[in-house]
Amino acid sequence: MKQFFKFMFASMLGTLILLVIVSLITFGVVAGIVAMATQNEVAISKNTVILARFNKEIADRSTKSKIMMGYSGPEKTTGLNEILDNLKKARKDDNIAGIYLDLSDIPAGISTVDEIREGILDFKKSGKFVWAYSEVYSQKAYYLATAADKIFLNPQGTIDFKGLSSETIFIKGLLEKLDIKMQIIRHGKFKAATEPLFLDKMSPENRKQITELISDIWGTMITGIGESRKIGNEELNRIADSLKIRTASDALKYSLVDQLTYKDELISELKKKLAIGEKTKIQFVSMDDYNAVPGKKKTGTPKDKIAVVYASGSIAGGEGDDQSIGSERISKAIRKAREDDNVKAIVFRINSGGGSALASDVIWREIDLARQVKPVVASLGDVAASGGYYIACAATKIMADPTSITGSIGVFGVIPNMQGLFSKKLGITFDQAMTNKNGDYIPVTKPLTPYQTLLIQREVDHIYDVFTGKVAAGRKLTQPAVDSIGQGRIWSGADAKTIGLIDDFGGLTKAVEMAAGLAKTKDYRLISLPEQKEWFEELIDQITGNEPTAKLKQVLGEDYQYYQYIKEIREMKGIQARMLFEMKLQ
Repeated sequence: MKQFFKFMFASMLGTLILLVIVSLITFGVVAGIVAMATQNEVAISKNTVILARFNKEIADRSTKSKIMMGYSGPEKTTGLNEILDNLKKARKDDNIAGIYLDLSDIPAGISTVDEIREGILDFKKSGKFVWAYSEVYSQKAYYLATAADKIFLNPQGTIDFKGLSSETIFIKGLLEKLDIKMQIIRHGKFKAATEPLFLDKMSPENRKQITELISDIWGTMITGIGESRKIGNEELNRIADSLKIRTASDALKYSLVDQLTYKDELISELKKKLAIGEKTKIQFVSMDDYNAVPGKKKTGTPKDKIAVVYASGSIAGGEGDDQSIGSERISKAIRKAREDDNVKAIVFRINSGGGSALASDVIWREIDLARQVKPVVASLGDVAASGGYYIACAATKIMADPTSITGSIGVFGVIPNMQGLFSKKLGITFDQAMTNKNGDYIPVTKPLTPYQTLLIQREVDHIYDVFTGKVAAGRKLTQPAVDSIGQGRIWSGADAKTIGLIDDFGGLTKAVEMAAGLAKTKDYRLISLPEQKEWFEELIDQITGNEPTAKLKQVLGEDYQYYQYIKEIREMKGIQARMLFEMKLQ
């Protein structure tokens, strides 16, 4: 009898839980239908102005909204793809009078900013106006603002204009305090990825390459600024060197802005520009809301397709997600595009500092197979270096922004020796019984033996040889030539074109145009791969707690980069082709 009641109550509890889950799902379905209904096309009126702030993280590809049933995941990520599409759509939209850039700082890489800037310059060809305003312009925000017809600044504001610096985190001191010794086996004198583990400052080789890299990026920026503001590069560098821009008046004096004005005065000016009364409200539409404004409808649906495959984040085996490159998920997406006869070309958009050499090779294979049956254009984003370049090198053509970070053709292995941490700090010791001499290969609780170190060095050298061989084949270079520009050295997109690592300059838009040209198709539609999760799958992830990273990002804010840095070190498996350090331009 006791067992009977036990099973009965267990059954009742299970039924109750099932009913709760079903109720939640039902409610979620209804909420989803309501949400989708409210996300239908947005109508705008004549004389509407796009309000563009760019104050949220900008990924290559937008994410879907993840708010269902009261469970809120990360805020919808603004996608570069959506921004560029909106600028093209707005250029032809008779209801759009112009764009108002309300700027401060832009949480995006300089190449992403450059692509948006090019999109705005193209929008201006329509004859519509672009105005920019800020209280304090960061350097990236000001660079974007110089695409505008007029630049406004708060009378008490300023512009951060001082040139670029790059900051790298070094954790040698931390490792020493913890008594952890990092055993590093690498190939390439410029392979600076491992330097933060055993140095406390940049090596001369690394300082040289970083200085040249940021000089190229700064050169691109001031050239663009100079052309827009009619100021020579030499004068701009003099202004930056002497920190001449300390006040808003300085910015006006040196012609970096057109007018000093408070926001209410700017709004009045904007109303005059729109030829509306002072009491009439300006019709603004945000960049996010403009996504839902329909463009000019085409007659029929083109049969031809161009697939844009997005690969962002660290490269590893497995599935991955929108923020990481899983070899299984990305390979499947490339294969799907290759096997679809209606897909006439593939654009492979890469934003990655690399990762697992093995996972990179798995993806390289799929790109190589795809290239044999249809054009593949690799589009390099803010960074496509080391493993990020490995997966690109088999493409038919490679395009990058002049400010993109690429190259870093080098390989390394890192094996921590944590014997000191365990024994000296924690009082823990280990002992083993083995059937064979190297049964514990690869150990982390004691040092590598000379023989084990030799084996790993041979593996690193072998993978480097494979890497350079594949770059040589893909880029039609000799392997010695690739080795001379390899050795782990990073390059700007500007230099990469000179040395043959890329074919042409351009962002995502131009990569699509090149792919269409190679495929000889003019009437096509774009599809995005890998397919993103539907709201219901996202909901399940939220309920089951499978989105801890997003929550952590919200809590840590800018400090998330330090967590991510340590996390990537811990998750490294096998031989790596990556940029371990994160370049932070200031």
